[in-house]
Amino acid sequence: MAFTPQFLDELRTRINVSDVVSKRVKLIRKGHEHSGLCPFHKEKTPSFTVNDDKGFYHCFGCSAHGGAIDFIMATEGLTFPETVERLAADVGMEVPRSAPRDREAEERRKSLYDVCQIAADWFEGQLNGMAGRDALSYVQGRGLTPATMARFHLGYAPEGRNAMKRTLIDRGIEEAQLIEAGLLIAPEDGGESYDRFRNRLMFPITDARERVVAFGGRALGEQRAKYLNSPETPIFHKGDLLYNLANARKPARDDDVLVVVEGYMDVIALDQAGLPNVVAPLGTALTENQMTALWRIVAEPALCFDGDAAGQRAAQRAAQRSLPLLKPGHSLRFIALPEGDDPDSLVRAKGTAAFTDLLNSALPLSETLWRMQVANKNLETPEQRAGLRKDLRDMVKEIADSTVRDYYDDHFKDRLNKAFAPSGSRSNGTYNRKEYAKNRHSGRYPRPLYAPPIAARSGLGQGWKADTYRRERLLIAALLNHPDLIHEVFEDVGQLHLSSPELDNIRRSIIEKATSDAPLDLEGLRNNLHSSGMADATTKLLAELTSPGIAKLDPLARPDATLTQVVKDWTNVSRWHQLEELRHEFEAAQVDLGHDMTEEKLTQFYNLQEAYNVAKAEAIKVEDT
Repeated sequence: MAFTPQFLDELRTRINVSDVVSKRVKLIRKGHEHSGLCPFHKEKTPSFTVNDDKGFYHCFGCSAHGGAIDFIMATEGLTFPETVERLAADVGMEVPRSAPRDREAEERRKSLYDVCQIAADWFEGQLNGMAGRDALSYVQGRGLTPATMARFHLGYAPEGRNAMKRTLIDRGIEEAQLIEAGLLIAPEDGGESYDRFRNRLMFPITDARERVVAFGGRALGEQRAKYLNSPETPIFHKGDLLYNLANARKPARDDDVLVVVEGYMDVIALDQAGLPNVVAPLGTALTENQMTALWRIVAEPALCFDGDAAGQRAAQRAAQRSLPLLKPGHSLRFIALPEGDDPDSLVRAKGTAAFTDLLNSALPLSETLWRMQVANKNLETPEQRAGLRKDLRDMVKEIADSTVRDYYDDHFKDRLNKAFAPSGSRSNGTYNRKEYAKNRHSGRYPRPLYAPPIAARSGLGQGWKADTYRRERLLIAALLNHPDLIHEVFEDVGQLHLSSPELDNIRRSIIEKATSDAPLDLEGLRNNLHSSGMADATTKLLAELTSPGIAKLDPLARPDATLTQVVKDWTNVSRWHQLEELRHEFEAAQVDLGHDMTEEKLTQFYNLQEAYNVAKAEAIKVEDT
């Protein structure tokens, strides 16, 4: 749809950017401008401004910039025409049509929206009436509540060739409209038209503006096709839409998480389980247009296909299809379901937490592509490995963006070098596969890389690096004796892992106080610990960590130390604490690899190796500054 410059200029003059932005951002007026927290990145101090006189918003933190149209497109994932039409409706402007033919087509489309909505209402009524008793029993057997059925407007198409046709024609809808909307089938031989959907559980499909445009129907009898969708119509293009996108858009943006599953029931089951940010393609294959729609909402949507062979093939097709579309900051993640499971069966059997755990461990696209290429391949000979290298190079060539393509090329080269390091090269830290094969059952195994203990550096007080518990006490004591420290190192405190449950209780209490309006004082912490039912050991420890004698542990814990120095020293200690944890994980992975070498364990080992080296370099850098 084309809009004249004159129309767009008039639209912009009628819209206050602040009115549009304030629906998502709490704005405070300051002179001729408004300010608030930026919706495009996390911040604690407002750097986001809106100027109605100039007609734009701007963030000095992340450089986000644009007008009212840009803001809605960026925050809601609507297309340009959809956004313009919405804003025009809000200010009472009629969207111009370039020709009578266009106006006629638009009026026809509007009538089809009405037809589909009437049909959806009728299907929903059938499900809750006498004709839908068996269908309702089936839905209830799947564990869906009345509230869920109402939220998704589930319906039922009765048996019989003309049940819906007769009813809707009696209500004044023309047969030709029902055919054009995909609700009736008109035989090519000129015979009488009949209902497309019969004895099926009905799922209304909506567009981005929540208008019903089509239907999906699940067979409840012996029909040949288990699922049947509406055909392509003037208002329905299967490859452009995603089921439940209109409802999932906001929670997906709020959580920066959007999950793609295979079917309608998977979407509905996850929504009922407390995961509303879920959509599904209208078929087995995820199209390029659907991927683009996903990226308008989040940078890395997570794809979750069924754990059977068909589901895995669908995941592979999606991964390959995404390659030409990849851009910096746009990628995919993949959730691996147990074999034989789908999201619906998983949450019903094991609960929401089981699915959330899988979501949190979703594989990046790069790892998924690597596994696709190495799966079920014999890679023992140079020729076979050369074939793998060629396949990877050919795959990378499909990436259109040169920056992303270069990074993928480097990534796979590194994976190949690590996976197939030449024998006899242990001196430079690579893995000797022949020696491993020879000694794997003898209890001997080569070490791909030795992770040395953390060497004592000069820095802070003696012994804190070697004594985990003393180090943890020191970190918490510093937070207690310097209330302003939490605001400087908040993210690090949130990610801090402590072996002592008592110390971790205090850490959690500090975080709770810091995120509330109450001041971070010792009396408040004590009350919070008591009200939470914490053990006496915890409150006793709190008293010890705030006693004058704590300064003997290390100068970091002294109340009279400057905040600048405390921030530096606390960051130093926490980095070494993290490094110690990684070292233990690394050594465990090394031993595990020695007992049973698989591609998965080798990958895990190398990932931990890399994380350890990065963390060590960072810890040394922080201490030396």
